[in-house]
Amino acid sequence: MSHAYRPGMNIWIQATDEERATASERLASIVRAHVDDLVKKFYASFLAHDDGAAFLDHSVVTNRLSHSLRNWLLELVSVDPLGDLTKFDQRQVKVGEVHARLKIPNHLVMEGITLLKTEISLKVADLDLDSTETAKTIILLGELMDYALRLMTEAYLTDTDRRTRTDEAFRLLSLGQDIHLERETQRAALMEWSQSVLFSLFGNGSQNIAKLANSAFGLWVRHRGAVIFQGAPQLDSIKTIIQLIDTDVLEQFASDPNAAVANLEVQIGEIRYHLNDLFDAASNIENGRDPLTRTLNRRFLPSVIAREISFAKQTSTPLSVLMVDIDHFKSINDTHGHAVGDAVLSHVADILLTTVRPTDFVFRYGGEEFLIVLVEADTDQTIAIAERIRTRVAQKAANIPDRQPVRATVSVGVAAFEGHPDYQYLINAADEALYLAKKAGRNRVETGRSEQRGLSSS
Repeated sequence: MSHAYRPGMNIWIQATDEERATASERLASIVRAHVDDLVKKFYASFLAHDDGAAFLDHSVVTNRLSHSLRNWLLELVSVDPLGDLTKFDQRQVKVGEVHARLKIPNHLVMEGITLLKTEISLKVADLDLDSTETAKTIILLGELMDYALRLMTEAYLTDTDRRTRTDEAFRLLSLGQDIHLERETQRAALMEWSQSVLFSLFGNGSQNIAKLANSAFGLWVRHRGAVIFQGAPQLDSIKTIIQLIDTDVLEQFASDPNAAVANLEVQIGEIRYHLNDLFDAASNIENGRDPLTRTLNRRFLPSVIAREISFAKQTSTPLSVLMVDIDHFKSINDTHGHAVGDAVLSHVADILLTTVRPTDFVFRYGGEEFLIVLVEADTDQTIAIAERIRTRVAQKAANIPDRQPVRATVSVGVAAFEGHPDYQYLINAADEALYLAKKAGRNRVETGRSEQRGLSSS
């Protein structure tokens, strides 16, 4: 009897039906009896590595992954390798894509699979079978696990490669913005902070000086600048000078103000030099904004939000996401036509872009949906920004040429980063909050996950 080709499953194909059935039942019996212990040992091997432990510091991750691994093992030993594997194959691909999204090191997954094979093989050896049966059962287990791992790894590498190319595309997009305007904006932000320091000291005599790292310029350096000039040594130099100013120069004002002013001017001059060098090197522009709203293209979202989650985890800084949806947008299109609908979309997008901070990211997420990534924004700041967006949209009508202005409202879902490394978890939380806002009557701001309560309404 001929069987469909299965890469690497040579013994499965060569064995008789009886041998396959016996081996399958033998492996299934072992896994069913020891599945919980196997799962524990798999994750114990993960925790032995620093880069693995980082993914298991959130209870949701641990619980979900443990449950998923348990189901994966049980399915693995119950599937017919020579039957229809379409759904089985799809699940392995999905697992690989999730691992890539979480940036779980693939070598740790492979190490864990090897551990599972060893543990199950030892239990096969304990059954006191003859050497041929023992060897064949262990080989069949290895072929089955390797087949699944091959699909996972292929999906992992494909997805990782795609994300790497998207990361680079977003960097080029960022460079593709009006570089001259961006340069002048950041030079002005730096100057504004410098002048505020001098005014605080010599204008009103206040010693309460805001750190440069917490200024608009400091935020830009850590977030948008880090994307635009990824890996640039000049950016590292700017970060070093900012730290020097905040820790040494500002403290010097208390003991020797004149020397501190001179020192500050020198350090600000150094930052300007590196800043100019960065922008002068900007080239190879690629355009990638949504042509109607001028917000970022959704394809860049994984690159941005994954980086910001990593930054938030490393620095213990807050991070939030807003999901903004134009209320009754279909009705606007149906009543006034799609040209007016496009004008309303552009109008709302303009309000979003002018309401958030320059360091935040605004994406066109769907037809009438926008997703906003708010960096280093705590709960109070996030809610305040969301409410400003809601209020401004409700109060300011969209001007339509040769027609009456059209009013619109938005519903906003708010989600704060709570430690889960998968950015989709954060997006889903914002989406759930948006659903609550629309269900509660629209033109509202609602929070998700830990705070299921209404925040504001018209």
